[in-house]
Order: sequence, then structure tokens, then C-alpha cells
Amino acid sequence: MKAKAKRPFIIQETVFMPPFQSEYNPPNDPIEVVYEDAHVVAVTKPTGLLSVPGKGEHLSDCMLSRVMVAFPDALLVHRLDRDTSGVMVFALTAHSQRSMSMQFEARSTKKTYVACVAGEVKESEGEIDLPLIVDWPNRPRQMVSHEMGKPAVTEFKRMSVADGQSRLRLFPKTGRSHQLRVHCLAIGHPILGDPLYAPETVADFPRLLLHSEELRINHPESGKGLRFRAKCPF
Repeated sequence: MKAKAKRPFIIQETVFMPPFQSEYNPPNDPIEVVYEDAHVVAVTKPTGLLSVPGKGEHLSDCMLSRVMVAFPDALLVHRLDRDTSGVMVFALTAHSQRSMSMQFEARSTKKTYVACVAGEVKESEGEIDLPLIVDWPNRPRQMVSHEMGKPAVTEFKRMSVADGQSRLRLFPKTGRSHQLRVHCLAIGHPILGDPLYAPETVADFPRLLLHSEELRINHPESGKGLRFRAKCPF
């Protein structure tokens, strides 16, 4: 008889709330399933919902726990920031979790985000190559550090410019924490509605205008390319 694999331990997320976001009030949107089979399920995460549970009962509601209601064997593969919406993929077997996690680690997945940023971006496309490290006195903020930061690369394409704002497609080539948020800030165009890196915009934009629009990954069993998309809500 084949032994059942033990469920991997899920590390809780440490959540720091700015003063104007002292309460965690995740939306009650129903789960939107983008794709499912016996090995993989892809869903659309709403903004304001943690990917994994935080520390404390009041932070237990998260995308993982909600997915597990419908898919009890769901296993975490990657995360999105609480305030970022869009495509998330979960594994339904231990083998699928290992396979897809390795794809993320090897950077063989392809991710596309949409963001609305402050200011008019002049370049039609470009690459941001700036190493990142945690800003320890101001956690969970990250910052650029050429001396101690880990490599971080983001490509972008300008979609439109209007009314002092720009709409971008972002293509992260690495997966550092807050990478897209810090890279946009570093080039002088912070993402609108960002409570950590552009708090002055939160009054006009009640959510972070960052959305995971598309994720491409190889199926953990067949190896066939999969493409998951979630329409941008802003």
C-alpha cells in the first residue's frame, strides 16, 4: 500500500498594517476558478486577501484556506501580495506542487501584470535591473541596494498614457518580494494606490492598481504549456 504523502508545512505570512489599514477586512468575493483538473487548479485572487494565513486568528482567512474549502488537497505553489489581485495556481498533489514550485524557482514560468502608475512614462518599453533587499527598519518595505541586494529584473511595455498616469504591462524575470512595486517607484513612477510605497495616492485610489493578468506554466504531469488569464478589474 502506498503511503500518503504528508502535507507540507505552510509558513504563516507576517503582516504589517500601516496606521490607515489597521484592520484586515478581506472581500467576500466567491472563488473564481480559471482552470482545474486532477493536478492543478488556478483561481483569481481578489485584492485585499492574503495568499496564506497571517499570525493570529484574525488573519486566518486567505486564498489558500478558501481554495481548500472546494479543493481539500490544495497545496501552495506561490504567492501574491495581499493587495495584488489576479491569477494564482495551486497544486492538488505533492508531485504537482514539487514540479510547479521548481518551475517558479527556475524562473521558467512567464508572468504578466498590469499596473497603473503615477506620471507619464516616456519610454514605450524598457528593462529595470535593480537589486533588492529588505528595508529592515521599515519592514515589510523593500529597497534598492547595489551593494547587498539580490538580482531583480523587470521588463515593461507602456500600454497608454493619460491624465498624468500611465498604464503598463510588467514582466518580472525574477520573483523578489515587492519587486514590481519597488522597481516602479525606483524609476519615478510608483504604482497608484500603494499603501507602502505611494501612500499619498491611497485616498484617490482605494486599492493597489496592480493585477496578475496572466501566468504561463507547464503542466506538472503532461508537460503541456498552460496559460491562465484573469481580466484586469481596473
